[in-house]
Amino acid sequence: MTQPTTTQPTTNTTSRRALLKNAACGFGYLALAGLNAERAAAEVKSPLAERKPHVKPRAKRVIFIFMQGGPSQVDTWDYKPRLAQDDGEKVEFHVARTRKITPETVYRSPWKFKRHGECGQWVSELFPEMAKHVDDFCFIKSMHTEGVAHGPATLFLHTGATNQIRPSVGSWVTYGLGTENQDLPGFITINPTAAKGGPRNYANSFLPTVFQGAAIGRSGIPISEAAIKHIENPQWSRAQQRRQFDLLQQLNKAQAVGGDDELDAVINSYELAYRMQAAAPPVLDLTSETAETLKMYGIGEKQTDGFGRQCLLARRFAEEGVRYVQISYSDNQATPRWDQHSNLKKHEEHSLATDKPVAGLIEDLRKRGLLEDTIVWWGGEFGRTPFAQGSDGRDHNPKGFTVWLAGGGVKTGFSLGATDEFGYEAVEDRVHMHDLHATLLHALGLNHERLTYRYSGRDFRLTDIAGRVVNEIFA
Repeated sequence: MTQPTTTQPTTNTTSRRALLKNAACGFGYLALAGLNAERAAAEVKSPLAERKPHVKPRAKRVIFIFMQGGPSQVDTWDYKPRLAQDDGEKVEFHVARTRKITPETVYRSPWKFKRHGECGQWVSELFPEMAKHVDDFCFIKSMHTEGVAHGPATLFLHTGATNQIRPSVGSWVTYGLGTENQDLPGFITINPTAAKGGPRNYANSFLPTVFQGAAIGRSGIPISEAAIKHIENPQWSRAQQRRQFDLLQQLNKAQAVGGDDELDAVINSYELAYRMQAAAPPVLDLTSETAETLKMYGIGEKQTDGFGRQCLLARRFAEEGVRYVQISYSDNQATPRWDQHSNLKKHEEHSLATDKPVAGLIEDLRKRGLLEDTIVWWGGEFGRTPFAQGSDGRDHNPKGFTVWLAGGGVKTGFSLGATDEFGYEAVEDRVHMHDLHATLLHALGLNHERLTYRYSGRDFRLTDIAGRVVNEIFA
C-alpha cells in the first residue's frame, strides 16, 4: 500500500526590498491607467461628431424649402390640357375627404403654361424665375402621401407618422451623420410655424435631445428680426465668460451620473452655445453680402424680402457645414399659405413672394460650387384637387402632387412619374412620402432600413416598415 505523500509548505524568501521594488511598478501602472482614463474622458466625441455613412454619399447636406398649405400641382408644374377641355363639366372622382365616388366640377387653371429649358419642362406663369432653372430640377410628379388634413399630412411630411410623436427628418439625419461644423447646430429650422404640428415638426422625439432642431425666428414675426437669443453678453469679457462656463460645466459633469439624457443634453447644449457665441453671429449677419447677391434673392424688395432672407440664410448655414436646413413659407394662421379653398388667385401672392428667392438660392449655390453636394428639396405636405371647391378654390389632395429636387447627384432636367389626365391621382411610377424619405437618406449615404433607434422594445426608423429608394432619379 502506497504511503500518502505530504507536501511541505514553501518558505517565502522574498525580501522586503524586492517586494517594495515590484509593488512600485504596480503604482506606476495605476497612475498610467488613471491618466489614460482622464485622457479618454476628455476625448469623448461629441454626439454631433461626424459619422461614417453606410454607403458612398452623393450629397453632404439638405436644404428643405417647405411650402406650407399645399401648392396646386395643376397650377404650377403639372400641366393638364384636359382641365381646359372639360372646364365646368361634371366628372366622377374618388374624393379623398369623403372616400366616395362623386361627380365634381372640373376647374381649369387660371394660368398659362409654357415649355422652358432644354428639357422642355412645362411651367406655369406663376414661376417665371424658377422656370429659368428647370434644367437643374428633378421633378417627381407622382407623389402621394398620408393625411387629408394639414395637421396629419404636415406631421407625416416631417416625421413619417400622422398621429404619433416621432423624430423629424432633420433629427434622423443628424443622428445618422452628425454635423460638419461642431460650432453650429447640425439641424436648423428657419421661421418655423407653431401651427399644424408646431415644434413636433423639428423635434427629436425619443432620439437623444441633442438631435432636435434649433429654431431661428418663428412665423408671424419679420425674419429680419429673427435672432438667436442671448448669443452675446456685452457685460462680461470673453475671459470672464470662459471662467463662468468652465465652472458651470464642472458642476454639471459632477452631476452627470447614470446616463441622464436630459442632463447630458444640457451639458452638450451649453458647450455648443458657448462655441456659437463666436460662430453664429457672423452667419446671421447679411451685411457682408454684395449688393448683387442681395438683389439675386430679392432682398430689399417688398414682396420678396422676407423669404429672400430665409433663402440666403439657408445658403450661409449650408456653406458653414450645417447638415440639415429647413426654411418655411408659413404663418401661424388657421388657414396656412397656399391653402386656397376659395380665391385660387391668391396663389399669385405666394408665387411672387417665393419665386425669385428660390431661383436666387439655386443660382447662388451653383456659383459657389455647393449645388453639387447639397440637395435642395421644394414641396408642400400635399397637392390640390383638379376640381373646384366652391366657385374658385381647390380642396386638399394627398393622392397626387409634385415636388422637385436639385443638386446632390439627382438627374437634371428630368421628370419622373405622372398623375392621371386630370392631375388628380398618381398613376405612373408612384412615389410615396416614405419613398422620398428613403431616397433623401440614401443620397446622404444612409440606408433607411439600417438607420434605426431602439425605443420601448422596438426598432424605429424614419420610414417605419415601408419605403424604397427611388434610384431612377439619380444620375
